[in-house]
Amino acid sequence: MHSDIFDRYHAAESPLHRLDPRVKALSAVGFILTVVLLPDGAWAAFIVAWGLILIASLLSGLGFGFTFRRSFIALPFALVAVTAIFSVPGTALWTRQVGSLELTATTEGMMRFFSIVIRSWLSIQAAILLVAVTQFPDLIHALEHLHVPVILTTIVAFLYRYLFVLTDEVFRLMRAREARSATLPGRKSGGSLFWRGSVAGHMAGQLFLRSYERSDRIYNAMLSRGYTGHIRTLRPHLMTRTDWLAGALALTALLLLQIVGHLL
Repeated sequence: MHSDIFDRYHAAESPLHRLDPRVKALSAVGFILTVVLLPDGAWAAFIVAWGLILIASLLSGLGFGFTFRRSFIALPFALVAVTAIFSVPGTALWTRQVGSLELTATTEGMMRFFSIVIRSWLSIQAAILLVAVTQFPDLIHALEHLHVPVILTTIVAFLYRYLFVLTDEVFRLMRAREARSATLPGRKSGGSLFWRGSVAGHMAGQLFLRSYERSDRIYNAMLSRGYTGHIRTLRPHLMTRTDWLAGALALTALLLLQIVGHLL
């Protein structure tokens, strides 16, 4: 019912969709690490990195603007780095007195701030593209193939799978609350802020108890069906020549990106 809230996979027939999930996961993580390791003010390298995102978007068949439109959600979080403008020493641009504090913006601080924002923006685009072209179960199995601890992949897999169930449970609790709340025309339902907090606390407690009871039933049902701590799949995920070639090209592109960032 509410699966579209979390599921960001876009089904399509494209070269990127057909790649082995291990290649896509390693390429995305490698791209993010490469962008993070670029020096501040490596504008040419940032442009090249965005070019790689655009090429990957073209190969995915989702269009050039797919990741671009969705990536701006990360910019408000990146603005936390605004303190770098005033904390990095360097050539002073301007000074402002805020109460008892004297804030001095520096050229190096501005460069650090914009570099952090661009790094975050590019990294978010890579993550968006990864989940858009890779089904979540395939991504989990790719992490298992890459020897990520099984306990971590299992927790993430079950968390993702039952988020939909918990979301439906929350909506049911909210509908039950609304059905029991009398509302007068022109007046807001409910009581004081303390009363609302108390109701929200009781709802959270109810959700925890229902989730705990359901998890126990689900685990017993899994044991009765032969669960041994490992989630199995019908897809063997065999690396083909195309997958190896795509991985080699991605690695080469990331190495060139580092060279551009440190030389230009």
